[in-house]
Amino acid sequence: MLLKKWILCAAACVVFAPSSFAFQQEYNDSYPKNLGIDVLEYVFEISVSDDTDIIRGQATVDARYVEGGQSSFRLDLIQAKEELEGKGMSVQSVTMNGESLTFEHTDDQVFVDLGMEVPAGKRIQLTFAYEGNPAAGLKIGPNKYGDRGFYSDNWSSRVRNWLPTVDHPYDKAMTEMIITAPAKYQVASNGNIAEVSDMGEGMRRTHYKNPVPTATWLYFMGVAQMAVQQVDTYGDVPIETWVYWQDRDAGFYDFAVPSKDVLAFYSDLVGPYVNKRLANIVSTGTPGGGMEAASTPAYAPSSVTGTRSRRWQHVIIHEIAHQWFGNAVTQHHWNDVWLSEGFATYYTLLFREHQYGHDNFIDGLKDSRQRIIDFYKENYDFQLVRPYIDDLNNVSGAMMYQKGAWTLHMLREKLGHDVYNTGIKTYYAEYMNKNAQTADLRRHLEEASGMNLEGYFNQWLFQGGIPHLEINWSQKRDGFEIHIEQTQDTYRFDLSVEVELVYEDGSVEMETIQVGEMGHFAGQNDSKLVDVVIDPHTQVLASWNVSNK
Repeated sequence: MLLKKWILCAAACVVFAPSSFAFQQEYNDSYPKNLGIDVLEYVFEISVSDDTDIIRGQATVDARYVEGGQSSFRLDLIQAKEELEGKGMSVQSVTMNGESLTFEHTDDQVFVDLGMEVPAGKRIQLTFAYEGNPAAGLKIGPNKYGDRGFYSDNWSSRVRNWLPTVDHPYDKAMTEMIITAPAKYQVASNGNIAEVSDMGEGMRRTHYKNPVPTATWLYFMGVAQMAVQQVDTYGDVPIETWVYWQDRDAGFYDFAVPSKDVLAFYSDLVGPYVNKRLANIVSTGTPGGGMEAASTPAYAPSSVTGTRSRRWQHVIIHEIAHQWFGNAVTQHHWNDVWLSEGFATYYTLLFREHQYGHDNFIDGLKDSRQRIIDFYKENYDFQLVRPYIDDLNNVSGAMMYQKGAWTLHMLREKLGHDVYNTGIKTYYAEYMNKNAQTADLRRHLEEASGMNLEGYFNQWLFQGGIPHLEINWSQKRDGFEIHIEQTQDTYRFDLSVEVELVYEDGSVEMETIQVGEMGHFAGQNDSKLVDVVIDPHTQVLASWNVSNK
């Protein structure tokens, strides 16, 4: 047996605490939130036609005044204007209890004068009649086969192009979508069908009800000639596939898996699925990848390959993961979009490990880490949680997915899998069908673990950059030395790095090294050290160079 002893030199434990700012810093986006009004439900009545791209709509808004003393109401709706080549919406009327109200449609907002001060706790119901040709948000036109269709494309703040809403995640609401369209079309939307009625003259009315509070970017409408299949059920939840009718065979084959297994996995690992239906839908409104519309995740037309492409199965898993993270638990600010995208990305990897094995999980982590490393070469100070977001059409980016996932992965390894899972379950249970912030996640993980995670959250979420390590090791006559130095231009991280020491006699030893700005480590060994492997179990987000001198 080898007798090895670690000797930590004085410089090894220089740790830079993340103290340049407080964790509870104020951060926000540019949306004009009114926390004194809570929209409870929207009922949208939309008419579409093959004769024109103009849609005709009526939106009934049920809202509760949390704070009294207000005498107005505001919604987002892109107005028709010259710079949009006449596209946009025009409001014909706003009524309450059948009485017309004074309103102004300006700066892409509808301001309504209620003619009275509304007391706290009172609910009001307003009805907006409008029409127009959407400039964005609803794609109207031919698909790849030349067939006409109408598909929503709401990310991140585009639903206001065709639906009058409080178009921001902080105010989630239940919805009903009542769509009148040519009878040759199939109609998809959030929730479950409440009615399908022929209206004569070749038109059909389809009514969906979604009783789950949902953020506006997750609203969905698809109207086209589609092939529809009920694939399976998970408990009382039907699982459906909707594809272009020409893609029926290939699409039904592709989307037959892995939805049921994914629903079962996340229901057990995280908490209950909040919807009563899951319909995977191919949509021209989703030009690439997927979109996590509530109960109706949408996918690009290229998702149908007839081969059950592993890449597209990963997209399906990701969009279903969003039904828990982003949809059921929704970020309060766009600054916290990592709570949606980072979670969906990491939980995709967790399902891949469960379904396809640990090596698949590690491959995904390594690919993600390399993308992060490449990104920070050009964007060295990018913060995952930015102090302020001005452009609400540019709220995301690759790091929300990749670095967000790695932040969760390192937390899971730091806390232990069982403790981490307990914290996530209690976080989900509290904020299911509500809004959450990063501080809420931290609180639940601290309660589960008994640890103070302020420093961890600060350095990985509120600071830019990632660690870069220059590592040199050398074998001396009576032992060996390892020097580790952080050399990135930004903030110094407090991190633990697992090191695998490989000896000439074939033995291997694992050590975990706490790294501050610099470390100098020495060891005594009976057999010659021949290799040093950094992070053999893929647990740390960093780049490094290793040399032997």
